Amino acid sequence: GRDVKAPKKLKDVRPIFPSSAMAARVQGTVIMDITIGPDGRVHSTQLLKSVLLLDAAALEAVRQWEFAPTTVDGKAVAVLMTVTVHFSLQ
Repeated sequence: GRDVKAPKKLKDVRPIFPSSAMAARVQGTVIMDITIGPDGRVHSTQLLKSVLLLDAAALEAVRQWEFAPTTVDGKAVAVLMTVTVHFSLQ
């Protein structure tokens, strides 16, 4: 029952829209749960909403994100966070 604030992103890497998805005119939203370790790095990912041609690009980008460590009682802890990656054809 402690108040834990959302992790603050320090490093944002945008996904590269796959050329195969562009050619097929596929766009959409990939949603995943990520575990952010005590060190602020993404340690694991689990897809919740998949778009087959976009999943790999979303995962590759998100795995490079870095966050300020989340602390509870002054100790860095791992946190679970749901993230959304949007792909839109312009």
